[in-house]
Amino acid sequence: MPHRLLWSAAGEVRDVLRAATETHRRLRDHLITITVATVGVDLFCAITAFLLERHSQQTEVKTLGSAAFWTTTQLLTVSSQIKNPISAGGRILDIFMEIWAITVIATLAGAIGTFLQKRGQEHEHQRMTAGRRQA
Repeated sequence: MPHRLLWSAAGEVRDVLRAATETHRRLRDHLITITVATVGVDLFCAITAFLLERHSQQTEVKTLGSAAFWTTTQLLTVSSQIKNPISAGGRILDIFMEIWAITVIATLAGAIGTFLQKRGQEHEHQRMTAGRRQA
């Protein structure tokens, strides 16, 4: 039984990647949009953090690489060993990134929830249609 569930889940992932149905295409499009937008926000925030923080005395964001590391970990909601920003602009940027991360997680959860509900309805419709054919 567990292996059947894994195969079914793997099939759904494959169908999302190739947009097998309209439902799969919608989820794939949501995932692509979220990913592209987040990469763009990450790049923008890394450059901005570097420009805002690099001259602060007590900051650990001294290079573009450290800024990119810090922003990426913030957006992934895992934080990092790098201390939070020192400058007022850096702190505002940090709040923006936290809001972005929470919004992305909520949007992703909603998209997956909608996908699962729609796929459940489609499976139920298929079962009912197959049952009518057999009768």
